[in-house]
Amino acid sequence: MSVPLRIIFAGSPGIAVPSLESLAELTGENSGFELAGVLTNPDSPRGRHGRAEPTEVGAAAAILSEKLIVRGKPPLVIIKALTLDARIRAAVGALKPDLLVSFAYGRIFGPKFLALFPLGGINIHPSLLPKYRGAAPVPAAILHRESKTGISIQRLAAEMDSGEILAQEEFFLTGRETTETLSNIMAWKAAALLPETVRGLASGTIVGYAQNHGDATYCSLISKEDGRIDWGQSAADIDARIRAFTPWPLCWTKQGGEYLYILEAAPWEGPEAGTSGSVDPGRVLGVDKGRGILIQTGDGVLLVTSLQYRARKALDWQAFLNGARGFTGSRLG
Repeated sequence: MSVPLRIIFAGSPGIAVPSLESLAELTGENSGFELAGVLTNPDSPRGRHGRAEPTEVGAAAAILSEKLIVRGKPPLVIIKALTLDARIRAAVGALKPDLLVSFAYGRIFGPKFLALFPLGGINIHPSLLPKYRGAAPVPAAILHRESKTGISIQRLAAEMDSGEILAQEEFFLTGRETTETLSNIMAWKAAALLPETVRGLASGTIVGYAQNHGDATYCSLISKEDGRIDWGQSAADIDARIRAFTPWPLCWTKQGGEYLYILEAAPWEGPEAGTSGSVDPGRVLGVDKGRGILIQTGDGVLLVTSLQYRARKALDWQAFLNGARGFTGSRLG
């Protein structure tokens, strides 16, 4: 009986969980593959009580481990590491891995770490590489109002997101995606694409191709300050920011000195929607009856349907106006 190809999966957030589960299904008995271990970030404080909790990948790995124990199998090795130092390299090396599969792990894999894997490593990236290399490709596609995006599986290389493309799938966007909904789509598409890619690597039938580095674009980490709304921008651009920064950091403005989150909105398509006239950007114009609150922007009007004062609950626009006297006519920002 041939020795199975041993795989280490590295990831942390929820977007990577379906890919971990997909690998677990691939690595069943007599499949020729084995999930040797999972590498994820350490537990961190979460929620109102600040209790230390595992990453979503860590939690999913623990469930997979419990299932193995119930079946009389050894538990899944879960390594939680803040840095890939000599101690962690020794722990990973002891698992005798062949291939590293990474998705949103959030750490750089150095040459000493990658040398532990005879077949090297592959990385799942939620963009059509070489477009949007970096930490936030899903929000970037929404911010730039792309008509399409996709999933890329690439070989890990010394330079970030620059390795050979092994598999890629593109799909069109509706223009109403948020980072939350698009990440969910990406998660399941990646999980479907991954097993075929791993099988191709193992059999030697998959042939990668070099990226055109001259076409590369980059995206950076998002901060809370990025959520501040500039009402001088167009309604279409503000709408894109609101969708790109949902569920985090959310888009915000100020009204009467109080922080106000704009949760759901869209460019208004009513009469005179494309004209700004002499109205100041950020001015609350009124309502489109039955649809939402109208706010002037630098180009067009934004129709807001859900919003929230900081430290209060999120409300639909009608419930919000019932408790926000003087909101209509005020200027935001």
